[in-house]
Amino acid sequence: MPVQWTVSHPTRLVIAVARGNLRLLDIEHYLDEVVTANALAYRKIFDMTQATPSLSDDDLMALGARIRAYIALGQIGPLAIVATTDRSYQQARMFAALAEADRPLKIFRELHLARQWLDTLGEPQPKS
Repeated sequence: MPVQWTVSHPTRLVIAVARGNLRLLDIEHYLDEVVTANALAYRKIFDMTQATPSLSDDDLMALGARIRAYIALGQIGPLAIVATTDRSYQQARMFAALAEADRPLKIFRELHLARQWLDTLGEPQPKS
């Protein structure tokens, strides 16, 4: 499985690690699982350091549209993307531009910096 993730409900954190050839369906499956786990509002790390993204511009536009559609479901939590190669970094930047949502999103070259940034944001609290 190209994307593996864990959801921590106590800390309201999702950590996803992509490996190998990363395709649109892999990310869509991950997103479906985040929604099913009722973790859309949680802080998220998406680590692509071990992945080779195989995403076209159309794929990125589809992902952006999906994220924008999630806005109707409620709060979307902060996202830290970790991308070390120039290609994955470029695709992460394009995704960030296309997936506009009212949430912090930052792209990092190192995992520990992504985690530090998320930790400064604190655990998101459910909207009442």
